[in-house]
Amino acid sequence: MTTATDVTGMTATAMAAAIRGGALSPVEATEAALARIEALDPTLHAFCELTAEHARATARSVADALARGDDPGPLAGVPIAVKDLIATAGIPTRSGSPAYEHFVPDEDDVVVERVRDAGAVILGKTTVPEFGYSAVGHNPISPTARNPWNPSLTPGGSSAGSGVAVATGMAPLALGSDGGGSVRIPAAHCGIVGFKASMGRVPAYPGCRDERYPGVSSWESLEHIGPMTRTVDDAALLMSVLAGPDPRDRHSLPAGDVSWVDAPRGGVRGLRVAYSADWGYLAVDPQVREVVATAAAVFARDLGCEVTEADPGWDDPSGAFWAMVIGDTDLTGMRAMVAEHGARMSPHLVDLITRPWTAEKLTDAQVTRKHVVNRMWRFMRSYDLLLTPTLTVPPFPVAMQGPEEVDGRMVPSSAWLGFTQPMNMTGQPAISVPAGVTRDGLPVGLQIVGRHLADADVLRAAAAYEQAAPWADRLPVVTP
Repeated sequence: MTTATDVTGMTATAMAAAIRGGALSPVEATEAALARIEALDPTLHAFCELTAEHARATARSVADALARGDDPGPLAGVPIAVKDLIATAGIPTRSGSPAYEHFVPDEDDVVVERVRDAGAVILGKTTVPEFGYSAVGHNPISPTARNPWNPSLTPGGSSAGSGVAVATGMAPLALGSDGGGSVRIPAAHCGIVGFKASMGRVPAYPGCRDERYPGVSSWESLEHIGPMTRTVDDAALLMSVLAGPDPRDRHSLPAGDVSWVDAPRGGVRGLRVAYSADWGYLAVDPQVREVVATAAAVFARDLGCEVTEADPGWDDPSGAFWAMVIGDTDLTGMRAMVAEHGARMSPHLVDLITRPWTAEKLTDAQVTRKHVVNRMWRFMRSYDLLLTPTLTVPPFPVAMQGPEEVDGRMVPSSAWLGFTQPMNMTGQPAISVPAGVTRDGLPVGLQIVGRHLADADVLRAAAAYEQAAPWADRLPVVTP
């Protein structure tokens, strides 16, 4: 007899096969996920909106379709969690903000349309910082998401709740969004896989692109939507549903050059791999350095790659990042929002919106982006892949925006994001996979970056590393 624990420990790929083969019903899978949420979420706050009855109705509908011999899709009956920055028709999408506290979209985001059409069961919406303008898991209107490996610590963000849900087996799949690392950051801190495909692989709308919604319509030139899973195969499975063009997203790319489900297959022997421990300038926690150096050695020792320590050689671009975000923002609309709701909004967001931004500051940021992009394509002519830590530090206390001292150096509180943000500037594919743990048992992520549009190379490398250093069977022990 299959127990709820057996079900919630399954990968999405195994669960989809079991449901399609009749060994597991969509209703059983959904009820197991809901039971897991009921047990753990009062401690971890992964979900800000649980849609249990909607999930049960969807599961019954998928079960009926399977009984008729219909094909409900590749995710038939598999539960999924959706980040609360991603629009869901008929389900509140509050974006962690008092300005949208009662907002219920009248249309799905493109990716939600696609997972629904693929037969997935939406469990609810996951906790985010306000509008995603932070890399931790707290906002003014819902409880703070907490790290399942130590609930006093942050799970990272902004896809905070999605990371927690997948890491704990509350959901085998989750949707996240990544404008500066927000899929990869919680993946690293929660010990799961988070994939940011090349810019345009996964279309986005209305998020980032609907001018009616200040705050929601930000980040257009930086934002990616991507899978958060426990295995690379699961990420590829979800990408097979998410990827492909849509006229609502002018950045979206044609389909056809990547067979997503097959992409993780094959080895990486003979590939030229660069390893940068710190970009040449970042302060990195010594335990993170040690864990990720060990992971990089696996590529040379076990996977047959030629690994070279090398840095792309750009000047630190982090000072331009938030100016790029502001350049994508409806600043007029958000300042009106601050005038109405500012007393209840996140102080760091209010500060960002009300700064005296100048045209020169915004255009200087675009010049910085060009500097990074040009350094990167030139660098990647010599390498197939680039390895880095995903983050400079392990998880830290939940109330912080980021540590201000790392390895004995004083740093800005956002410096811990220094490995992820450049990949949003360039738009190239990047994945975070579990690399190991600190002496306190906290997860550390390895970031694998590919050339422009070389998504299949990234997934294949991640899967090869995952096979050499397996992690997916580890779930945190959470005491309710």
